[in-house]
Amino acid sequence: MDTFVKSAAKQVRLTIAMPVFNGGAHLAMAVESIVRQTFTDWELLIIDDGSTDGALDALADLHDDRVRISRDGANRGLAIRLNEAIAMAKGHFFARMDSDDVSFPDRLARQVAALESDPSLDLIATRAVTIDDANQIVGLFPFSLTHTEICARPWRGFHLPHPTWMGKVDWFQRHGYNVPAAYLSEDQELLLRTYRESKFATVDAILFAYRVRSRADWVKVAKTRKAMLAVQRREFATAGQWHYLALAALAYLIKSGRDVVRQLFRMPFYPSQAISSAAIAREWNNVVSGLTPSRMGNIK
Repeated sequence: MDTFVKSAAKQVRLTIAMPVFNGGAHLAMAVESIVRQTFTDWELLIIDDGSTDGALDALADLHDDRVRISRDGANRGLAIRLNEAIAMAKGHFFARMDSDDVSFPDRLARQVAALESDPSLDLIATRAVTIDDANQIVGLFPFSLTHTEICARPWRGFHLPHPTWMGKVDWFQRHGYNVPAAYLSEDQELLLRTYRESKFATVDAILFAYRVRSRADWVKVAKTRKAMLAVQRREFATAGQWHYLALAALAYLIKSGRDVVRQLFRMPFYPSQAISSAAIAREWNNVVSGLTPSRMGNIK
């Protein structure tokens, strides 16, 4: 594995994993949003999954020894890359970050504080806005705050956006990601497999921007729905939760029907939701202005 940006060999409080496959134009902003966090005791593991777009090459001159970029030239899939990052982690906590999203400056500080204030927590997310390719706010990502609320309807899935996750590294090491992974459902599968013996929560603050596409790939959506139903079938049958399995099948039919309507009427997969708070818009504008190319140094 070729690692061309090396971090100091020391213990840190937090490891952040960013698997990358053709990160494109949004990669620099995603990385910069981590570099400019108010919390500073972290390492960022950027693990390339066989990218061909050259976006990662622009990070080679990033002068921050907390960042490690690993490349082996192969395309192995997200679950395998995440398990690699978990195995490489030197932090007490482990966080997720996608290569096209943006973390608000206080994201890591708020999550570390929440985990340290409640040792019973295994995994914590944050609230998020959704943004488009032009960095404009589209709406609010659905959220639940407490473990009870998050896990109230496991047959419908969990409102816990994966790129906002942070948790105990030993929780990730103990459970890991299943390989082969369920198609585009590895994170929901992990939650479904662990929610009965774990404790989840969400920081009640918008600390993340989750990028969504204006046009959905409906073939991928359909395959993801089927894969998740197969995961639910296995988990609920193993636990003898037949009523949950029936509800999961019903939810699958309802969601699939809704997808057909959205496809026919050319509606987005993530419907637009009005942002009623001007403060949210102002804060996002401040985040974006702090990550403009002129302030990115050697990141182009």
